[in-house]
Amino acid sequence: MLNFSLGAVAGALIAGTLTIAAARQPELQTKLGLVSPPLPITTAVASPRPPEPQCRPDPVTTASVNKVQDILFNRQRFWSVAP
Repeated sequence: MLNFSLGAVAGALIAGTLTIAAARQPELQTKLGLVSPPLPITTAVASPRPPEPQCRPDPVTTASVNKVQDILFNRQRFWSVAP
């Protein structure tokens, strides 16, 4: 008798969970009449594409290249993110 009761409770929980999960689907909601069907999509005006950002070339510095001081304490090394 205990097995029957536990099985009935487990079955009811599974059935309830599946019913709630199924009722959350938009197609089923429209079939049941819970929500109105979506309106037809009208032609949308295409927005103009924003201009591309212009990248600046890196400044060329020959005097400070490969110095220990610049390599260890270079802020750009720690904070720049390469694409």
